[in-house]
Amino acid sequence: MILIVKHIDIEGPGTLGDFLESKGEAFRTVELGGGEPLPADLKPFKGVVVLGGPMNVDEEDKYAFLKPENDFIQKVLKAQIPYLGICLGSQLLAKAAGAKVVKSPVKEIGWYKVQLTSEGMKDPLFKGFKPQDPIYHWHGDMFEIPSKGELLATASGCPHQALKVGKNAYGLQFHVEVTDKSIKEWCDEYCQTDLPGRPEHAKSMMDDYWKFRQAFDAQANNLYENFLKIVNNK
Repeated sequence: MILIVKHIDIEGPGTLGDFLESKGEAFRTVELGGGEPLPADLKPFKGVVVLGGPMNVDEEDKYAFLKPENDFIQKVLKAQIPYLGICLGSQLLAKAAGAKVVKSPVKEIGWYKVQLTSEGMKDPLFKGFKPQDPIYHWHGDMFEIPSKGELLATASGCPHQALKVGKNAYGLQFHVEVTDKSIKEWCDEYCQTDLPGRPEHAKSMMDDYWKFRQAFDAQANNLYENFLKIVNNK
């Protein structure tokens, strides 16, 4: 079974959940924002996915679940269970591995391209990755690279886009799981604070979703397939 950790109701597994269902893969979602605790026993889980959220990794006084989540991720790393962190999930991975999370040089909200590093080009998670296809972003922070980590992807605005810790723990600063519903819900919830006075930006992001959707979903499915192979040790 794969564990999916969710921080807020509007940031769910999206196309990742659809992919796992299509493959007949069992998964369980834990709703941290709804007060659901993380499982005490890791044995039932062969993989862990940690999703995004609007909180900062250091807001442990405001979000009580962040401290036990940090401890949980450290246990996942110690057990060498394959891990995939998306946006906040990547920053939490970096923190659990001893690195800082800082403000990104550029607040990326919308569609941006990322480039693989030499290590990323060799890594099984990014087999078949197409850097020419834009990927969706919504973040103002950026992880730094832990002492035992590797930078797998970069970009001009935000240089730390993907990392790997150990043999099978990955973090993606960008979002591969979004749908049109995701983007609309995030715009409704976050645009007033992240994009004040810029309603045209929200519209252009949605227009670009329909323009890029086919290639974007294919890119996401390829990454999910690669991660599932890592989970299943294939």
